[in-house]
Amino acid sequence: MEKAASTSYSMPLVRSETWTIKDRVLEFRKTPLIMGILNVTPDSFSDGGSFYTVQSAVDRARRLEDDGADLLDIGGESTRPYSQPVDESDELERIAPVLERLVGKLSIPISIDTTKSSVARAAIALGASIINDVSGLEADAQMVSVAVESLAGVCAMHRQGTPQTMQDDPRYENCAVDILRYLMDRDLQLRQAGIAAERICLDPGIGFGKLHEHNLELVRAVGLFHQLGRPLLVGHSRKGFIGKLLGSKDLGRDYGTLGVSFAMHLQGVQILRVHDVAGHAQAFRLLAAC
Repeated sequence: MEKAASTSYSMPLVRSETWTIKDRVLEFRKTPLIMGILNVTPDSFSDGGSFYTVQSAVDRARRLEDDGADLLDIGGESTRPYSQPVDESDELERIAPVLERLVGKLSIPISIDTTKSSVARAAIALGASIINDVSGLEADAQMVSVAVESLAGVCAMHRQGTPQTMQDDPRYENCAVDILRYLMDRDLQLRQAGIAAERICLDPGIGFGKLHEHNLELVRAVGLFHQLGRPLLVGHSRKGFIGKLLGSKDLGRDYGTLGVSFAMHLQGVQILRVHDVAGHAQAFRLLAAC
């Protein structure tokens, strides 16, 4: 039986102010940085197939930057629940031509969303400066070495299970505290392996091996994770718990996503990974001016 989790946490808010990614340092501001999502996949849950051709993906990347993205996250493999893994060669075939076309064309940093070390290595060689690994750099034994050697920024996420199993009855004693402990341990392991502390960002993994109530607890408790001393990245955009709360399949999830984003902002989250970059950029610009 899962223990009832507290719905609120009291702790001092101490935010990390910078994140080092390869040869640059990102400085955080009052409102979160916006990481635009570019899924070069046929089957991602929200926009799979929309930007599957090289030209459509390149056009989308440029549009996200114009809309106000501070970072761009490119992925060639869907991680939605029950998605099937793709071969390394297929993933590279999807992302490499896009990266080649974007080199020197974007002024914002590029992140590669992958769990495969070979894909990360190739993406970094093509200009990416961040490894965003939903397995916490655990799925591929060589991923940590790639991160150490490349000096890339690293985002390590918590998940329970894999995309094929993670929604099959995930359980926690206390969701937020259990994930806090995992990220604390994983951060230590990554630093002991040679990744500099200032290059590490952490993600509690909303929607990855979490039920509806787990996701809501993480939204309410995300400020707890600042005690890890690392920048926090949250990827909640258009996820199922938002649709469930809205209660209608006819409603889009962008407005609901923005509501959760404001909750993240109020708790000092530094980076939000979202689909609707323009809406977030406009909302946060007005918020910062008020």
